[in-house]
Amino acid sequence: MKICVLGDGGWGTALAMVLDRNGHDVVVWGPFSEQVKSIAEAGENIHFLPGVMVPNSLHWTSDMKAAVENADCVVIVVPSRFYHATVDQLGPLLSASVVVVSATKGLDESTHMTMSEVASSILKRPVAVLSGPSHAEEVARGIPCALAAAADDLALAERVQRIFMNDYFRVYTSLDVKGVELGGALKNVIAIAAGISDGLGFGDNTKAALMTRGLAEMTRLGIAIGAQPDTFSGLGGLGDLMVTCMSQHSRNRGVGERLGQGESLQEIMSGMQMVAEGVWNCRAACELGAQMGISLPIAEQVKAVVHEDVSAQDAMTALMGRAPRAESE
Repeated sequence: MKICVLGDGGWGTALAMVLDRNGHDVVVWGPFSEQVKSIAEAGENIHFLPGVMVPNSLHWTSDMKAAVENADCVVIVVPSRFYHATVDQLGPLLSASVVVVSATKGLDESTHMTMSEVASSILKRPVAVLSGPSHAEEVARGIPCALAAAADDLALAERVQRIFMNDYFRVYTSLDVKGVELGGALKNVIAIAAGISDGLGFGDNTKAALMTRGLAEMTRLGIAIGAQPDTFSGLGGLGDLMVTCMSQHSRNRGVGERLGQGESLQEIMSGMQMVAEGVWNCRAACELGAQMGISLPIAEQVKAVVHEDVSAQDAMTALMGRAPRAESE
């Protein structure tokens, strides 16, 4: 197949390498001509995936029209903050037969829609989702992983499964698009909380509590918007939560750790090349929770630390001091 990957960051590059290994003809689009030119010339995405050589068979361009011309499949892998504008640009360029896959994890900040909902509303077609525990740094090196391909139509999910799956990149199908996608968005918020715990010098007990209660928040909100509860114990929920809260590769956990150590968000973000989606999505998650009448205490405290200048220690004290309740609540 001819496949266009929209997004030249670390995850877009890693997915392009998976697709190239599978024998597809792959072109990667990025918005800045200097950036894509440097990747093509160096054979390395120095800013977003340093130390990993990319195959010469990948094509790079900043011309979206040229990138999607005659494409059989388009994979959208741009940060959530720029997702709507990118899909707006994409819409007029697509033929009716193109398979569209969303691989961005996040919520739209203004509408609180998931990324596939944003894409579907603009493109007027079904959009599949690819999500799960998968750091770009490991995927690009061929380290085994497993993800979920979700779509409302099983045939579409199975088609995406066939497109991506290989000997180190295992893909399972799911019909719960909302669950898989919400899990991928909210785990970034919980990972910031886990990082804050690390930065404060707390231990494994604390992180286990945050992850477990964070999973409960993800599940409660997911059920409220129509997701299946079992999805949150799978790859798109618990799997992605574990890897993002525990890994040294995790940007969201890393941001949280530095916040816990007393750095300001401005200091942290000014020195980061890559995106930490939880920074943007914690507010959207809390607003969606309020809209649905769902309590998200961990997400609320993350938002307070990130956006309201509440200290990490005060946020943890607030969480531990909440009124007693049953675990099921």
